Amino acid sequence: MTVLSKLFLLAIGLMLFFAVRSMFAQSSKAVVVRSEPTVAAAKVRDGKAILIDVREPNEWEAGVAAPAYLLPMSDLRGNRTKWMHVLAESKETPIYLYCRSGNRSGQAAEILAKEGFNVANIGGYNEWKAAGLPTRSPDEPAGND
Repeated sequence: MTVLSKLFLLAIGLMLFFAVRSMFAQSSKAVVVRSEPTVAAAKVRDGKAILIDVREPNEWEAGVAAPAYLLPMSDLRGNRTKWMHVLAESKETPIYLYCRSGNRSGQAAEILAKEGFNVANIGGYNEWKAAGLPTRSPDEPAGND
């Protein structure tokens, strides 16, 4: 076998390797839908979805969406003690997530989508407020009013 044919086979092998690697990388990335806060609010109000605030507890002091569960991203990535009961009851229920800017809620949505949950990212808390949707302080009980 000549050097040229060995190089040719090596090039073919590398192309196949990167093609297969690319296919697996794309298939492992979950598709996450971006939704509007008003859409989420209507579905939550009708009992057809749940809303989760994935910010950390110190961020909730600025206010939270009235119907939201307050479940920090750190717990989702950790032992999930706070998330456990909601996830156990929500495998078939759509879950809408938000955070401060939409970044962490997007990450949380991707984690949950890979686990088979029906999730959507609605962005940041300010988008919820800007839409005129109900808010509460974190020490008040969640409500769908």
